[in-house]
Amino acid sequence: MIGQTMINVKVSGARTRVSTFLAGVFLLILVVGFGDTVGRIPMAALVAVMIMVAVGTFDWHSVHPRTLVRMPKSETTVMASTVVVVVATHNLAIGVAVGVLVAMTLFARRVAHLATTERELLEDESGQTYALYTVSGELFFASSNDLYTQFEYAEDPRRVVIDLSGSHVWDASTVAALDAIANKYAHKGKSVEIHGLNDASAAMHGRLTGQLPSH
Repeated sequence: MIGQTMINVKVSGARTRVSTFLAGVFLLILVVGFGDTVGRIPMAALVAVMIMVAVGTFDWHSVHPRTLVRMPKSETTVMASTVVVVVATHNLAIGVAVGVLVAMTLFARRVAHLATTERELLEDESGQTYALYTVSGELFFASSNDLYTQFEYAEDPRRVVIDLSGSHVWDASTVAALDAIANKYAHKGKSVEIHGLNDASAAMHGRLTGQLPSH
């Protein structure tokens, strides 16, 4: 199917859905109407056709050394893993699935460090000093561990405020990390207030907080 589409577009110059429909109709006619005739075609000829389809389908520019040097290592890894699995298993579906999983893992690893935390020492209306942590970025399983380590538990005053107005809580791992932060401060006799959660984050936090194992 991929080879047919690539040849249809690159060789025949197809640009609309009609071309795909006509390719399918033509294939149906060959199989149903001329099946016996097609069956007489030597296998060697079909192999030659498939080799040329593979050559025409492959993006040779993508494996050029100059291209590989410029491309991000993560994208090269996804391409290489997909090709290796397809060749090893002779199954395109498995190769694509592995490629998607590798891409997801590398993406999660890349964005895990995009969440940042800034600390300020401020005074409230009564003159008491408190620590304000402003968290920015996307919070999910890959970044929640980093979040847990970005607090100065021993040095902070008795009141700690975590401002999450610039971030979003995506999963239960982040809720567990927030619970772990609050528990660690509680063990030191300090209180934690979480402010600025958007509606979706607040709903998830309210539903899961206190129900998950923490660090």
